Amino acid sequence: VTDWYPQGKTSGRSRFNLPGKMAWAVMESPAIVVMLYCMFTIPAAQSIELPLANWVMATLYTIHYIYRALISPLFLNPSMSPIHPFIFISALSFQIINATCIGGYLAGYGPTAAEDWAGTAPRIAMGITVFFAGFLGNIYHDDELREIRRASARAQKRKLEAQGERSKEGKVDKVYKIPENGLFRWILYPHYFCEWIEWCGFWLIGGLACTPARNFVLNEVSTMLPRALNGRRWYIERFGAETVGSRKAVIPGLI
Repeated sequence: VTDWYPQGKTSGRSRFNLPGKMAWAVMESPAIVVMLYCMFTIPAAQSIELPLANWVMATLYTIHYIYRALISPLFLNPSMSPIHPFIFISALSFQIINATCIGGYLAGYGPTAAEDWAGTAPRIAMGITVFFAGFLGNIYHDDELREIRRASARAQKRKLEAQGERSKEGKVDKVYKIPENGLFRWILYPHYFCEWIEWCGFWLIGGLACTPARNFVLNEVSTMLPRALNGRRWYIERFGAETVGSRKAVIPGLI
C-alpha cells in the first residue's frame, strides 16, 4: 500500500499535471453523457417504454454528477489542486464503465416493466430519502471545505489591496484547516461518508438484486476508504495528533 495519490491535498509537482478544475470536469462528465445516451437510445432500439422507477434512478444519478462534475468544480470551488494524468485516466475510465453498467441496466437490461417494480413503493421512497440525505450532507460538508479557501481568498485580497496590488483572478493560496462544523467534529472526511450514504440509498431504490448499484457502492468504499485513511495520516503529520484528536477518518467512532 502506498500513500502516493497525486490529487487534492496530496497532489505533487509534476510536469504532466493537469489543471484541477478542468481536468475534474472532463473526467467526471462522461457519467452524465453515457447515462443519458443509454436511457435515450437503448429503449428506442428495443421498442420498450421504461417504468418510472428506472427514470427516477437515472435522474438521481444525473443530478449527482451535474453537481459533482460541473457545478462544484467550475462554479463553486475557489480553486482545485492539479491532477496527475494517472488519476485523470483512471477516473475517466471508471466513469465510462460505471455509467455504462448502470445505464445499461436501467435502460433495458434490468427491470423493464412496471410489474418488475410491483410492491416496491415503500422501498423506493425510503431509498430516495436516504439518497437526498447523503446528497445534501455531501454538499454541506463540501461547502465547509470551500469556505476555508474562500476565507483565504478574502484575506489574500485584503492583504494585496493594503499593499496597493491587485489579486490574480482565480489564484488562491493553498490553506488547510480542520473544519469544526457538522460531522467534521467526529470525522475528517464526512463528505466521503455522506456520499456512501447517498449511493446506498440509490442501491436501496434498485433493490439488493441491482448488481450495478451494489458494485458502485463497493467501488466507492474500496477507493475512497484508503484515501481517507491516508488523509488522516496527512492531517496528523501536518497538524499533530493532539489537534486531530479523537476524530476518525471517515466513519464516526469506527474508522
